[in-house]
Amino acid sequence: MSPAYGIVLKIASTLLFTLMLVCIKATAGRVPEGEVVFFRSAFALIPIVAMLVWRGEFLVALRTDKPMVHAGRGLVGVASMGLWFAAIQRLPLPEALAINYAAPLFIVVLGALVLHETVRAYRWSAVIVGFAGILVILWPQLGLLGAGAVADTALLGAVLALVSTVLSAITGIFVRSLTHTERTGTIVFYFTVTSSVAGLATLPFGWVVPDPTDAALLIASGLFGGIGQILMTSAYRHADASTIAPFEYVSMIWGLALGYLVFSELPGPSLFIGGPIVIASGIFIILRERQLRISRERQRKAQLPQG
Repeated sequence: MSPAYGIVLKIASTLLFTLMLVCIKATAGRVPEGEVVFFRSAFALIPIVAMLVWRGEFLVALRTDKPMVHAGRGLVGVASMGLWFAAIQRLPLPEALAINYAAPLFIVVLGALVLHETVRAYRWSAVIVGFAGILVILWPQLGLLGAGAVADTALLGAVLALVSTVLSAITGIFVRSLTHTERTGTIVFYFTVTSSVAGLATLPFGWVVPDPTDAALLIASGLFGGIGQILMTSAYRHADASTIAPFEYVSMIWGLALGYLVFSELPGPSLFIGGPIVIASGIFIILRERQLRISRERQRKAQLPQG
């Protein structure tokens, strides 16, 4: 394993995912969200399938004993994706990213409630502090309720981002279950196919024929998303998840820079107060889970018969 190389791949993936969001945000008001989901997913299949074929894993990736679990994961994931894209089109990019960083907090809560995982005081404290940070980020939108169309749009975007984050955490629970028996390529492939079909199913609800600029943006969003997925997957081949995961928050740097350069977005003080709180809570949870995993592994080895 090469942790440094894995970190570089992870950081590169965050840049590509942020560029994907920039492309999607640039189509706001002109392309329906379902159509955006289709383009993002369908064109992401190109680099994903190419990677699987190049590695000789395509036919293997098609094999699964849990089609219904993949379908459930795909439906929840595509709902999260659609809401996320709708939020991106209504909120400043850095603010939407900061709200999305709450996913690890919800995963801890869902892990305790659904998987009956043991969560002790340290992680519960981090969850509470993290949710306080989310409240700080959302406070301007909550305070502007009923203050006009622009404020209502921002409030709707914040609500959509929060619901998307909850669904993303549920997706994380599905993925945790699938990783015990399914290959990474299988999980990625079936989700991308499911989201493509789900996006296509929205065709009767009002698609538009995109102009050349919007078409290029939609296609680019899919290619950026697909290549970003490959880089992220490859990153975990070179370093432990606990080493890689904290670098997800580098996307805030890209979000701040591209939000300002492309959309002239200037985040308010609530983001600079609440954002670091959410990020710190997420990193603490990641590191704490790593520590607990190491401790469990040591206990398991200590219980093995000595020969």
